[in-house]
Amino acid sequence: MLCDPLTPTRRAVLGASGALFAWAFMPKLASAAGTRDSRFITIILRGALDGLTAVPPIGDPDYAGLRGDLALTTQGVGAALPLDGFFGLHPAMPQFQRLYRAGQAAVIHASATGYRDRSHFDGQDVLESGFPTPGHVETGWLNRLITVLPSGERVAPGPAARPVAGLAIGATPPLLIRGAAPVLGWAPPMLRPATGDIAARLTDLYGQTDPMLAGLLHQGIETGKIAAGLDVKAKGGPGDPDGMEQMARGAARLLAREDGPRVAALAFEGWDTHAQEVDRLAKLLGGLDRAFAAFESGLGPAWKDTAILVATEFGRTARINGTEGTDHGTGTVAFLAGGAVKGGRIIADWPGLKEKALFEARDLAPTTDLRAVAKGIAVDLLGAPAGPLGEHVFPGTALLKPMTGLIA
Repeated sequence: MLCDPLTPTRRAVLGASGALFAWAFMPKLASAAGTRDSRFITIILRGALDGLTAVPPIGDPDYAGLRGDLALTTQGVGAALPLDGFFGLHPAMPQFQRLYRAGQAAVIHASATGYRDRSHFDGQDVLESGFPTPGHVETGWLNRLITVLPSGERVAPGPAARPVAGLAIGATPPLLIRGAAPVLGWAPPMLRPATGDIAARLTDLYGQTDPMLAGLLHQGIETGKIAAGLDVKAKGGPGDPDGMEQMARGAARLLAREDGPRVAALAFEGWDTHAQEVDRLAKLLGGLDRAFAAFESGLGPAWKDTAILVATEFGRTARINGTEGTDHGTGTVAFLAGGAVKGGRIIADWPGLKEKALFEARDLAPTTDLRAVAKGIAVDLLGAPAGPLGEHVFPGTALLKPMTGLIA
């Protein structure tokens, strides 16, 4: 089929603006968490994070022997950053350590979803869909969470009612936030911004021939301006450390607005460290660390009412492999950060690393269900009712209670 080369396609117009956008905003959030104007951000690390390197259990007597050349120590070049005396933190994460010491960050160790196989695709389906088995790719649990949040007007003396919408960051919205609830989307621009009056002329053109697209184009351009600002340039994608910071900075700008979304999803790629893990993971964790700082600075006063959950589909093997990396495992870590987090602690029912304690004799055994963590944040930060969390948001988990004490 031939196209008029002077007439941009809808896809080209939407993509060139550097923004994807929603059809509408959600209803307004009720007084879900008292007088708080809360934000909840979920970051997915696709590829399976090595939790034993990100937050090494240096005090475990079996740690060094299992990890070999990947083992971190408390002294010397590349020493782990101290946390609580038993657990350390990868040296690429000084911003997270600062937040931890300020009581605004915590670690959930030996955690996992209910998935116990080791397929990236299936593990990511379970993590993002919220269903107990893979193959459910129509909706994500964060989108379904939006649909069960209280709606209506906040009552005095709390803040005025705010529009609530999901925010998807990236060229492709993560499964986590796809579904019936409308979602605003933004991706760092990959193309050179339009110059002169091109945007205005396109808006006028489509205003005469396609009013709906004209409105979306205008909204997309404005969203791109808000998210990117004048001082930020795209540096890379979701698997690039600079790209992580860029995505976080744009998300923070949108979330910080009084009329902006309150629930957001991001996905960072590239965490499958089968080989040469030392250098690769250091760069990735450094990008994640800068993303935390970008959220803190970009959210401004809203940071105090924000919780960020960072999760991955599963962990990696306790032992290193022959290519100075680790293979697909089970238990791992989840990170929590934000001014609303009750931080400064490691939350773990530590299983130990002795041979008999390892899951299937190879992996860190999971002792905390990530779904309980997400439920706890949903209840205590957003005021979500517990019943629908176990039936609709995370189907089949009615007996899994929300974790308490995560929110300050």
